[in-house]
Amino acid sequence: MKKSIILLGVFALLISCTADITGLNVNTKEPTKVPSAFLFSNAEKAMVDQMVSTSVNFNVFRLFTQQWTETTYTDESNYDVATRTIPDNHWRVLYRDVLKDLVESKKVLQSEPAAGADELGAKANKEAIIDILIAYNYSILVDTFGNVPYSQALDVEVNPTPSYDDAETIYKDLISKLTVASSTLDAGYTSFEDADIIYGGDAASWKKFANSLRLKLAINMDDVDHTYASAEALAAVTDGVFTSASDNAALKYLSAQPNTNPIYVDVIASGRNDFVPADTFVNAMNALNDPRRDSYFTQKSGGFIGGVNGSNNTFANFSHIGPTLLDPTFEGLIMDYTEIEFLLAEAVERGIAVGGTAEDHYNAGITASFAYWNAPGVAAYLAQPSVAYATAGSSWKEKIGNQAWLALYNRGFESWTSYRRLDFPVLTAPSQAALTEVPKRFTYPANEETLNGSNASAASAAIGGNTLTTKLFWDKF
Repeated sequence: MKKSIILLGVFALLISCTADITGLNVNTKEPTKVPSAFLFSNAEKAMVDQMVSTSVNFNVFRLFTQQWTETTYTDESNYDVATRTIPDNHWRVLYRDVLKDLVESKKVLQSEPAAGADELGAKANKEAIIDILIAYNYSILVDTFGNVPYSQALDVEVNPTPSYDDAETIYKDLISKLTVASSTLDAGYTSFEDADIIYGGDAASWKKFANSLRLKLAINMDDVDHTYASAEALAAVTDGVFTSASDNAALKYLSAQPNTNPIYVDVIASGRNDFVPADTFVNAMNALNDPRRDSYFTQKSGGFIGGVNGSNNTFANFSHIGPTLLDPTFEGLIMDYTEIEFLLAEAVERGIAVGGTAEDHYNAGITASFAYWNAPGVAAYLAQPSVAYATAGSSWKEKIGNQAWLALYNRGFESWTSYRRLDFPVLTAPSQAALTEVPKRFTYPANEETLNGSNASAASAAIGGNTLTTKLFWDKF
């Protein structure tokens, strides 16, 4: 009895000394505020995963440009994106998992203390890098859908049903923001360091990325407004774009899940045999005796055989995806030197004085691709009449478009963008496809039509119809 009285007395004393016990409800192992660097890393990972994935629930761009085709379930090779609500998934990842985290990262960063020149300089660099990645992701959304929520996006409390902004207006604002971010970055200061899983916090690399993205957006716009596009492309090149493969923007994956290359997850770890190289792509490389085939594909019966695009294909009867891509640690590229050289070749042909000749940049793009894939014989390849710039095609769009398509293997989205801008290579829709042509955009997500219907309908009308064949504002020809 005496012991019980003592314990009650101690308990009463504790209660009297601690009137506020609400802190007992706080889980100290689950912080309510996440550091800006964590949000930034998470956004980078989600972004690269989405762009390099081959899951038919999220990324079907390799199928659109007939680099790959399917074996048993061929809906996506035949341009059916509605069955698995692919537009909804692409939209959701970029807005919710990437852009929302980037915006939150910037908000948290602005509240984090910084004192002295070094900390203030690092903070300014971090904000600029976040702005660059925000611009990159909005450019992907515009290049996928056309008009999208922008000025009212990502604030559900203020704008639960955001309006859609004009795609060209968004593009110009993105170029302006990239210009400011590029000029803000100072290589004399650090940034996110190890939390940046693409460039390790290197400000100079992010500056080149920003300028290279400016160049790409400007080239996309050239058929719409040549004067504006020329000025912006020249300014981007002057400020410094990619000049070698060491500038590539890539995420280095790890050997263990969940941090492996998504292609490994979708093709190997899943235990499924859903994809083979498409005959459209393989036959084009066979015709050129392209040495990159050994890196891109496996051989079948002593040669390279692609599955019939859009048809059911028995996996064992065809070449397979090359082992380089299936390595769990294979990097995920979102922009590379090869792509930039082809853009510079276009710029010259479009009358933009970026320096060098179209042939120089075309050859540099092909050479960079060979080097990236460790393929031999680039000099002999370039000397073939069907490859040499002077004789490869009847127009510069055909020459650059065909070779960019081959070089942008495993860059499905950019291959699709290049195809839409140049209309080469000539691709024919499969006979059983839902369309008679290659899709020019994604339709708006079904969720948008349900939850934000009036704004989605207005956007559909503004772009000329919510169909897969409606061209984007920059796809003029």
